[in-house]
Amino acid sequence: MVIGIMGAMPEEVDQLCARLSEVTVEEYGGVCYHRGSLAGRQAVVCCAGMGKANAAATTQVLITKYGAEKIIFSGVAGNMTNKIGIGDVVIGQTVLYHDADMDMLDQNPPYLDEYPGDPALIAAAQAACAQAGVKAIAGRIATGDRFVGDTETKRKIEAACHPDCVEMEGAAVSQIAAKNGVPCVILRAMSDNADEDGYEVLVVRDFSIKEYVAIATRIVAAMIERL
Repeated sequence: MVIGIMGAMPEEVDQLCARLSEVTVEEYGGVCYHRGSLAGRQAVVCCAGMGKANAAATTQVLITKYGAEKIIFSGVAGNMTNKIGIGDVVIGQTVLYHDADMDMLDQNPPYLDEYPGDPALIAAAQAACAQAGVKAIAGRIATGDRFVGDTETKRKIEAACHPDCVEMEGAAVSQIAAKNGVPCVILRAMSDNADEDGYEVLVVRDFSIKEYVAIATRIVAAMIERL
C-alpha cells in the first residue's frame, strides 16, 4: 500500500519528510515528491503549493504516477468554532467549497456537493490524536481560494456553510480523491481564528507555523502506524 501525504506549504511537510527512510526525491510538474518508508509503510510526501488548483493537480499526480491508495492532507487552518482552540485539530468528516457554485460542479464525477472523509482514516486520525494528547473533533472543513483574515468574510462563510475551520486546499484534494475512488482525509491544526488578529500574525508578521505543524506531524506518523 502506498500512502500519499500532502501539505500546502513546505513547513507543513518538512518534518514528515525528515522522518522518511530510504528516501528518493523526484521533481514532477514543479512539485518535489519524496518517496520512502514511514512507520513501515510506503509513503510519498509532497508540498502541493497553496490553493485549489495546486492541490487538485498534485492529488491526481500522487494517484496516477505514484500509485497512492490513500491520501492524507495535513496542514493548518483558521478556526471557525468555539468547540476547539488554537493548536487543536479538525479531522475532515465533511469537506466542501465555500466559494464555488456546486449546482454546476456536482454535475460531473464524483457528483457530490460535499466530500465525506474516509471512515477508516477518520478513525485512525481520532485514535492518533488521542494518543498524542491532542484535542480533536471530526468536523466540517470549508475550502476557498482566499486567505480568511477578516471578521466580515468569516461571518459570510459561517452563514453560508457553518464550517468548523476554513482553509484553501482540502475540498480540491477530496474531490479528486473521490473522483478516483481513493480514500482520503483532511487534517487541520488550528493556527488562528480566521480574523484580523490571524491576518496580523500569519501574514503581516510572517509568523512561523512550525509549532502547530509539529502537532500535525505527530498525528500523521501515528496514523500511518495504524493503517
